[in-house]
Amino acid sequence: MNPKIGVVMGSTSDLGVMNGAFEMLDQFGIEYEKKVFSAHRTPVALDNWVTGARDRGIVAFIAAAGGAAHLAGVVAAHTTLPVIGVPIMSKALRGMDSLLATAQMPSGIPVATMAIDGAKNAAIFCAEILSVTDENLHRKLREFREEQERKILSTEI
Repeated sequence: MNPKIGVVMGSTSDLGVMNGAFEMLDQFGIEYEKKVFSAHRTPVALDNWVTGARDRGIVAFIAAAGGAAHLAGVVAAHTTLPVIGVPIMSKALRGMDSLLATAQMPSGIPVATMAIDGAKNAAIFCAEILSVTDENLHRKLREFREEQERKILSTEI
């Protein structure tokens, strides 16, 4: 296995949403590793995983968390690799807390932020990043887009 994407979730309860990312990564043939770390409860283990990622072949991260949702920002603070945040729907504020916590990064530490529960788009965004230097993946993305178009244009109302 030669993972290209590091996927981290704040809790196993995020798996339901993140399965969409795993399905898309699998569809595009992109290898990944997945972990559960808490930005607040396991900061040393998270730091070790992130800082060793480049040596393992990781080229981008997807970080999913709900509530305070500091996970993507903490990952971004420890790497210069691209970080894509997936805010997870929360009960208290219907994910707005997660969205704002993920999107409101200080200048100089960017996190690309997807929609609330936008795991599939995070995986597609990773595919787009990798396709810059991978013509086969670029072809798969074009085919994916063409299939989306065909489905919409063939829909009868």
